[in-house]
Amino acid sequence: MTTLIITDEMRRAADRLRRAEQDRSPCTPVRELFGSPSAATGYGVQSLLVRDWLAEGRRPVGHKIGLTSPAVQAQLGVDQPDFGVLFKDMECPPDIPIDVGRLMQPRIEAEIAFILGSGLDHDHIDEDAARSAVDVVVPALEIVDSRIAGWNITIADTIADNASSGLYVLGRTRTRINDLDLRRVGMRMSDGSGDVVSTGSGAACLGDPITALVWLARTSRDLGNPLRAGDLVLSGALGPMVPVTPGASFTATLTGLGDVHARFTEKGDRRHRPT
Repeated sequence: MTTLIITDEMRRAADRLRRAEQDRSPCTPVRELFGSPSAATGYGVQSLLVRDWLAEGRRPVGHKIGLTSPAVQAQLGVDQPDFGVLFKDMECPPDIPIDVGRLMQPRIEAEIAFILGSGLDHDHIDEDAARSAVDVVVPALEIVDSRIAGWNITIADTIADNASSGLYVLGRTRTRINDLDLRRVGMRMSDGSGDVVSTGSGAACLGDPITALVWLARTSRDLGNPLRAGDLVLSGALGPMVPVTPGASFTATLTGLGDVHARFTEKGDRRHRPT
């Protein structure tokens, strides 16, 4: 099991991100606080934020996987994905407008979500084990966000910022995984005017969303926090992310899995943030 060592620099980085969230004002990159920022540095900061959120009573429900696109990995100079923690208050019902005041620099992407029927805490975790652990597959929209001004991020920044997590929407359809080949799932996302703004497929997610799930299961296990039955996993983007503007709406269709919708308010009102 890997043990994260927390430093004073990590605490300062966590404080900077917390202030940005509370003030609704993006901050400068946290990587500048470290002599040699790394993925491990980022996870240390993330762990401090998660600890604070748990102390505030937020309820974790699973994880999101990021950096599943080879192009994005190359851009940030990494060769593996990253992950963040999902909380229940991040979930947005598909039939209620999402308050843009909850977000700072939102972008939206379509994904395949997994709800696990059993845990993945054993020694041998491969594709077969991961598929067997999945209860249902769900079309999803992730609204990613960044507390770092201008999305000026490196791998350390985005991991520290809880993998640039924001909000998410789950579709109504639940599909048993059975023998589904998720690599062949096609994705088409349109905006409110009907224009197609993003396309892709399951193969865009590390070649197969199940591969992403295997990576997360192994990584979480090795960090001493294995995936459990009932966990939600957002497996990674199936196509390019799209900027979100006030009043925008989006519909993503995933072949064989159904549709998922998101609509945003014209202006923000943080009073409507759920708990």
